[in-house]
Amino acid sequence: MSDPAKTPVKIGNVLHPVADVDAAVRFYADTFGLATKFVDGDRYAALDAGGTTLALAGPAEDVTGGVPAASFKVPDVAAALAALVQGGGSVVREPEQGPHEVRAVARDPWGNTVVVYGPQ
Repeated sequence: MSDPAKTPVKIGNVLHPVADVDAAVRFYADTFGLATKFVDGDRYAALDAGGTTLALAGPAEDVTGGVPAASFKVPDVAAALAALVQGGGSVVREPEQGPHEVRAVARDPWGNTVVVYGPQ
């Protein structure tokens, strides 16, 4: 039987903070042909990047302070953060309720920013 704490998770999206969600959607559609999956006004847009979601976060949804980050979808945000800290990472923003999920911002041991998110 596998340990649920060691069950692999997937990258749910790659987060890119942008100043203007509409302009960014047009740029990525025109430049790379990415199709829009979901738009939440000027807060957020999800684009289909061929098996990966490019998440465009407007200023209201920029949880990373302007830094692009891989976002890991996990079943338990608190448990994932505990494992991250145990492995040498650090928590930048504690878990908070977002409009669609619980999310936290962390850094791996090498200083790379990651978003950890899961069900509400």
